[in-house]
Amino acid sequence: MTFSQNILIWYAQNKRTLPWRRTRDPYKIWLSEIMLQQTRVVQGTPYYLKFVANFPTVYDLAASSEEEVLKLWQGLGYYSRARNLHATAKMVVEEYEGNFPNTYEGLLKLKGVGDYTASAIASICFDEAQPVVDGNVYRVLARYFGVDIAINSTEGVKYFKELAREVMDTENIRDYNQGIMEFGAIQCAPKKPYCLHCPLNESCVALQGNKIEKLPVKLNKTKVRNRYFNYLVPVIEAKDGDLRTVLAQRKGKGIWQNLWEFPLLECQAEANLEKVKQFLPEILELKDIPEVTPLNEQLIVHKLSHQHLHTRFWKVKTKTDLTNSIPIKNLEDYPVPVLIADFIERLKNSYF
Repeated sequence: MTFSQNILIWYAQNKRTLPWRRTRDPYKIWLSEIMLQQTRVVQGTPYYLKFVANFPTVYDLAASSEEEVLKLWQGLGYYSRARNLHATAKMVVEEYEGNFPNTYEGLLKLKGVGDYTASAIASICFDEAQPVVDGNVYRVLARYFGVDIAINSTEGVKYFKELAREVMDTENIRDYNQGIMEFGAIQCAPKKPYCLHCPLNESCVALQGNKIEKLPVKLNKTKVRNRYFNYLVPVIEAKDGDLRTVLAQRKGKGIWQNLWEFPLLECQAEANLEKVKQFLPEILELKDIPEVTPLNEQLIVHKLSHQHLHTRFWKVKTKTDLTNSIPIKNLEDYPVPVLIADFIERLKNSYF
């Protein structure tokens, strides 16, 4: 029995019931593929269902505002995916009359759609014989065939794509591609794979050579940058008795583009109360001397792929009616990074 036949049999017996597997609609397959990049299925599924409920068609997504999209995406991370999602929906509506291209080459022309996503949509929706290569597929192929070429090297990307093409089942490409990804997610898991009951265990090179833990090989290119964030949380008591605060929208091409956050003071190292007070006039135009107190004694370390954000929130109690202030009760209406969302959730009852 061939490698691909084993994968297809395993998939028929073990596949999970997932909402996007009940359709060939390229819009919904595209949504699921974009969401599941760098996101586990269990985390991504509620977001998929939420998006489909709010934007049933690509026309609905294209007609929405970026802020609506970012708010629904809040918590999934890698927000460039959400911005590209919105831009691509507009592109499909405006340039393709609402119809996704039905070929791999055509799909590659869409913003935010690379080799993997184009291969997935082309094979799952249109039965085009294109191999998919994601993290799960890299792992299965590296272990089964005993390949020690780094998966994130130029040579590795090319090698594994060619290998995936050689072993794929062209006649059942839709199920085969979903099957090998599922196999890597469940059977040939990153840690503690189920080798004892694996249908491929007798011919798996890594298992026979005791190299399961060593494969796949990945070059360590990531250099983590430490940043020190001080969020200034104005608390203004309005004339009507309501509490108000201030949010600012992040601009530029850095992290969290177009999301909202409290006014930010970034320092080279952890800042004390005196330093925060020193720079406060540059960030907030206050007409009084505010009461400034830290809201978390220990720094909150928020880890991103290439950055660790060491964060402290500071309460700035003032009587100045700051420009563009908003009612604190409306904070949850804004799309914010999960770091800010967690802060709001923790403190809204006891502090706000």
